[in-house]
Amino acid sequence: MNLKDLGWNSFFQDYFRTYSEEGLSPVRVANEQKLLYLVYSEYGEFRAVVSGKFRHSSSSKSAFPKVGDWVAASLRPHEGRATIHALLPRRNGFSRKVAGETTEEQVVAANIDTAFIVSGLDADFSLRRIERYLTLAWDRGVNPVVVLNKTDLCPQVEKHVEEIESVALGVSIHPMSAKKGEGLNILWRYLGRGKTASLLGSSGVGKSTIINSLLGRERQRVSSVRKIENRGRHTTSNRELIILSSGGMIVDNPGMREIQVWGERSGFQTTFKDIEELTLRCRFRDCSHQSEPGCAVQEALRKGTLESKRFQSYLKLKKELRYLATRKDQKARRAEEEKWKKISQWSRKMKKYQ
Repeated sequence: MNLKDLGWNSFFQDYFRTYSEEGLSPVRVANEQKLLYLVYSEYGEFRAVVSGKFRHSSSSKSAFPKVGDWVAASLRPHEGRATIHALLPRRNGFSRKVAGETTEEQVVAANIDTAFIVSGLDADFSLRRIERYLTLAWDRGVNPVVVLNKTDLCPQVEKHVEEIESVALGVSIHPMSAKKGEGLNILWRYLGRGKTASLLGSSGVGKSTIINSLLGRERQRVSSVRKIENRGRHTTSNRELIILSSGGMIVDNPGMREIQVWGERSGFQTTFKDIEELTLRCRFRDCSHQSEPGCAVQEALRKGTLESKRFQSYLKLKKELRYLATRKDQKARRAEEEKWKKISQWSRKMKKYQ
């Protein structure tokens, strides 16, 4: 394997110099299951684990290697095994808040060039879900592309494309039918040698079928959608970096039941650029966009140039981001207090021996 074909570039090379002097090799994470890894290197693939020092010094789950990450490892070619000693900085990544009440980042995939946001043109179709995926992608500097699968099941494809164009400003939209192999070729333009894409979407939208079609063989298990609920089954149970014939790579992801935002306001502002621009035209700077006079947002709602459901989605995500920022601050404050508490305890202990 060639490192450049795996996505290696000057960004990672600059950070790797120190590890190179230590005799370590750069490898990319292709699969991760409970801290057991499959990694790719210029010497082939290896089964890997993190070193004890790495495990002890990592402060959170997001600090451990994830699919798409580059790491510094010591290789044992005769065993086909490796030990991971350090995680290289991520050029970007796709993250969300973990499900539930815990305030913690879940890294879905790292070092991604393109995020294929896959939506089925059946009962799965949801503009609000697409807005959330766009927010997560823009926030982490990942280029989003909307893929509308199952055109064979939808007589109103153009109508749905127009709907997405109204919320995904400037984003490429590609209708296709992975099952019939229609429209698939356009995805190859994003999958050139050394480029990495990630498939994102809920269960049943056809992510595994897309990968099988790109590979030209049945590699990923595919299950039918339950017609009564029109919900897909989780056929992909873990994330995996797959190398394609084009030299590009694609990450398959399990379907996400919850898409909770994680990050700052940059992705949110890009996704809702139209509404953010409207707010700048309000008469009052602290306008709540509810009943104040001279509110440009309310005027757009009255005229019908802004859809009410999109505005409600904007308010909901804005509230989530504000809540998340508060929880992050509280968590950081508790961590700082705990650190100084330990320092104080250590200091008192040392005085006893002086």
